[in-house]
Amino acid sequence: MSLIDPTPAPSPRTVPIALFAVAVLLVGGIGIAGTAAYFEVHPAGTTGPGGPSGPGNATAPRTVTLTDDLGRTVTVPVDPARVVSLSPSVTDSMELLGLAGHLVGVDCYAVLGLAGDYTSAQIAAWNLTASMCVEAGPSLDVEELLNDTPQLVLVATTTSESSVEELTATYHLPVLVLQPSTLGGIEVDVGLLAQIFPSAAGRAAALQSSMQVELERASALATNLSDNGTTLPSVLLTYYTDSSGYYTFGPGTFGESLLEMASASSIAAATPLEYPELSGSQVLVANPWAVIYATGFGLNLSSYAQAPDWSSLNATSDGHAWGIDSTLLTEPDPAMILEGLPTLLALLHPNGG
Repeated sequence: MSLIDPTPAPSPRTVPIALFAVAVLLVGGIGIAGTAAYFEVHPAGTTGPGGPSGPGNATAPRTVTLTDDLGRTVTVPVDPARVVSLSPSVTDSMELLGLAGHLVGVDCYAVLGLAGDYTSAQIAAWNLTASMCVEAGPSLDVEELLNDTPQLVLVATTTSESSVEELTATYHLPVLVLQPSTLGGIEVDVGLLAQIFPSAAGRAAALQSSMQVELERASALATNLSDNGTTLPSVLLTYYTDSSGYYTFGPGTFGESLLEMASASSIAAATPLEYPELSGSQVLVANPWAVIYATGFGLNLSSYAQAPDWSSLNATSDGHAWGIDSTLLTEPDPAMILEGLPTLLALLHPNGG
């Protein structure tokens, strides 16, 4: 799946191709994508979208009605046995909640297969196999998905609006979009999964608690910096580069939220695009104090060293250019908070504020 819009896509990662308008809630003081605004459980014996639970059984499975990250109201089965995840960030959350046994399909990218969307470590740790592949990029293979006979499809906004519409309107599959635009929204999405899978409620609560600790630690640092009148470091957070420049995160994205929680200012904060490409000259003019670049999936320091004006940036000559695992920068899941955020804080504020 591509970080870049429009095609051609230079790197198969999970930043949305098309973003939709998202309602914003305030939860625990953190702005989050609109989720969980409505919750209703239908007990066994009521009508649900999945139809009768089996031959000779007149009752329908329990369902829960949720509001996803696009503000869509979606009714899904409770504790579905067959789930397809079309986003590495969703797959990660399912794994952390002990729900791997429910996954019958995961996203793959064209010829690259699992390696197009998952690291070798993820593939091994999560026991992902080629038989689970559902080609999700550069376009969704609906037939492959249907072959898995899913009861629920979990997606990010890398899955196009037209594909979501086809799955829901034509094939009557419940599709829940989990694509938080802020770090606080990651917590809420974990809560949504716990509502779908009640057996995971305990793990979800523990995971949310751990994430809250990291967010509170980051907030405390921000307060300390503010009280001391400290100027926040300006940062270029880039997830891909080519001969034209650096792809980064603009306003209203989880990448910008990550920098804000790390008490840093993005040099792309004033751009009109959510996922802009900044030219070398634009980055030179902005003169970021630091450059944080994503590594993995074929990207490394050598890749960025060939980017426009890389060697002319003060950040690179001053030793303020650092590579971080792409999965911690481009996948809005618990690992972004539990690992990505502390890593950024240690790099950008080595003295703790």
